[in-house]
Amino acid sequence: MKLVRWGDSGDEKPGLVGPDGTIRDLSGVIRDIAGPYLARDSLANLARIDPATLPAVPAGTRLGPCVGHTRNFIAIGLNYADHAAETGAEIPKEPIIFNKAPSCIVGPNDDVIIPKASVKTDWEVELAVVIGKRASYVHANEAMDYVAGFCVCHDVSEREFQIERGGTWTKGKGCPTFGPLGPWLVTPDAVPDVQNLSMWLDVNGERMQTGSTKTMIFDVKQIVSYLSHFMLLEPGDVVTTGTPPGVGLGMKPPRFLKSGDVVSLGIEGLGEQRQAVVAFDDWTARKGAGQPTS
Repeated sequence: MKLVRWGDSGDEKPGLVGPDGTIRDLSGVIRDIAGPYLARDSLANLARIDPATLPAVPAGTRLGPCVGHTRNFIAIGLNYADHAAETGAEIPKEPIIFNKAPSCIVGPNDDVIIPKASVKTDWEVELAVVIGKRASYVHANEAMDYVAGFCVCHDVSEREFQIERGGTWTKGKGCPTFGPLGPWLVTPDAVPDVQNLSMWLDVNGERMQTGSTKTMIFDVKQIVSYLSHFMLLEPGDVVTTGTPPGVGLGMKPPRFLKSGDVVSLGIEGLGEQRQAVVAFDDWTARKGAGQPTS
């Protein structure tokens, strides 16, 4: 099953993607793709609905992030062996954990804003896991029972902020618009093998990243279990699980995003994203003064 959130930013409604690709309005059934509606019994009830009985959402309607009201947006660093190799990093002995600000979450096709003073904004296609049930001290063998579904995440990263400005990675990971999610939240029953999904990312039509979740160092089960030993995971929390090789930082010479670029990315079975890259000053001139919001 593929679930979506559609409508204006901050006022998204829940939706269901029918077998013909038409988005159907779920707002008469549930309030949102969020919180308690991500529980297994709630998802099972949605799966029994005939999409044809629901109103169709007008074609071309904006898609929002595929999960709402996220409280924890957690990321795993250097989790692909081939990506670690391109950066010259050692293979981690335990998962590297950092946070992305929930306020950076936006829709899959919303603009990505280059922050003020940024000179090294980079791209990363990632598999994200959405938690469906409160998880604490979960064994890896049971970890998938706590997963509501999977989606594409663009883990946009400002490398100077992340690496050269001291402190933790978080400051280069949580700028506004640095967390596009979607287009769909795909439930586990519709993903035959989450550890064997192809993934890709293009900049201006040029292929930058080609990879597969099979090269993850720590798999989804291990990650969910590991995190649950250090924090309480709640329904709607998002865990993005690392990126394959091909990021701008790893190129010789390094290459980073600039205003006017277009980034396209996707993961097998989970859909595709497309974002225009806009400098902060250009964005404010176009939209009016103020910070971009999710």
